[in-house]
Amino acid sequence: MTLDDLLMLKEQQVPPTIVCLCGSTRFAQAFQDANLFETLAGRIVLSIGCNTKSDDDLVRAGVVINKEALDTLHLAKIDLADEVLVLNVGGYVGESTRREVEYAQRLGKCIRWLE
Repeated sequence: MTLDDLLMLKEQQVPPTIVCLCGSTRFAQAFQDANLFETLAGRIVLSIGCNTKSDDDLVRAGVVINKEALDTLHLAKIDLADEVLVLNVGGYVGESTRREVEYAQRLGKCIRWLE
């Protein structure tokens, strides 16, 4: 299939929904599973780029993780998204996720919950 063929198909489709995944980075598998499921459902997925709960290799390598910068970056992802999917595994919603949900609510974003 050529690029022109793909562009023709793209023009015939409704633009995909953009979903931002929010939740505790301790649930890395939930992020992977949701990313796959949402992608296969035809959605564009915005997710975490750094797992600050389990990226011990980064710390051992001397990489400094600026949590506030990552949190701010995630708010920008919510800005871009049409909706937010909260990965509240076992009903858990931490402080950062609560802030993200509050921000999404202020913006009037659709919010879905894993559980």
